Amino acid sequence: FDFDQAIVRRVGHEELNKHAQVLSGDRYMRVRLEGHADERGTREYNLALGERRANAVRAYLVAQGASRSQIEVISYGEEKPANSGHNESSWSENRRVEIVYR
Repeated sequence: FDFDQAIVRRVGHEELNKHAQVLSGDRYMRVRLEGHADERGTREYNLALGERRANAVRAYLVAQGASRSQIEVISYGEEKPANSGHNESSWSENRRVEIVYR
């Protein structure tokens, strides 16, 4: 995701389409979308931003054929960084949504 944005970037569409195909092919399959943000911003703001990002991914998956009932959304904000660095490259890695199959 771009800085302070919750819009699914076109570069992620191909991967998300694969997940949507798996979900639409097995209605018993469930996923948890975990929204994340970089360290900039307040804790509360980043939790809300992570949730908006996860909801954007859910909306995309549903538009591609997944069922909303298959998808749980949670936000970790800045609490679980993928990269602990303090520069743009690190922050970029931390602005993400992880898809966890259950």
